[in-house]
Amino acid sequence: MAAVDVIVDNLVTLWRIPAVRQNFHWIFLLISAVGSILKELELVPQTYFSSNRNALNVYFVKVSWGWTLLLLTPFLLLSNSSFNRSVSFLCRRLLSLAVATTIWYVCTETFFYIEDATGSCFETDGVEIINKEFITKTSCRRAGFQWQGYDISGHSFILAYSALFIIEETAPMAFLKTASLSALPRMVLNLLYVALNLIVIVWVWMFACTSVYFHDPSHKLLGTICGLLGWYLTYRVWYLKPLSPGLPPQRHPKGLKLHT
Repeated sequence: MAAVDVIVDNLVTLWRIPAVRQNFHWIFLLISAVGSILKELELVPQTYFSSNRNALNVYFVKVSWGWTLLLLTPFLLLSNSSFNRSVSFLCRRLLSLAVATTIWYVCTETFFYIEDATGSCFETDGVEIINKEFITKTSCRRAGFQWQGYDISGHSFILAYSALFIIEETAPMAFLKTASLSALPRMVLNLLYVALNLIVIVWVWMFACTSVYFHDPSHKLLGTICGLLGWYLTYRVWYLKPLSPGLPPQRHPKGLKLHT
């Protein structure tokens, strides 16, 4: 496990660099803008990732919120309980998962509604409207036709939002790497932390692929902005206030004994 410890130390050091942590969110707007330009100019050649059937998209991005919760929930419980094991504290911190899931659900359902409300059913890519009875994307595609509406990029939204959510909730690791934890919790925390960072890398990479291969520029930009707003309004506004899940703990109060 020595190799994992080295990886954890390097990752913690990286995320403690102010320029990296404070400007991480801007990378999504930059990638979205540059990727959209490259797509419109057709400067990026077709690759394995230009197909939505690629393995990362099918097995990870399509269920990205599930992967995020699967890895982040045990990490949040284990890391936060090292600061405070009170039920009220842990329940309050777990509310951040419920809030994030609500944001994910409301935004994605809104995107689906907008695409249905603004779209029409076409026989092929935009030739002529087939039948007015197909008023939803689902019914249109089930009939074998093409639906064209204002398709806000759910990929741009969820990948940006998930990555920022993970980075915020893994912040306690900067302190816990020097805490006096027993062997098993330390090993589990380290493995979860490395896995979460790998997931962030996958999310950023697939966000870039979405930017250069899929959607219209405005669809990607709006999806990205929704993801950034979901993160900003919670972790930079609401969570700073008393009646909220609160920010992840990042240092122990003086004199508090660590739970091991």
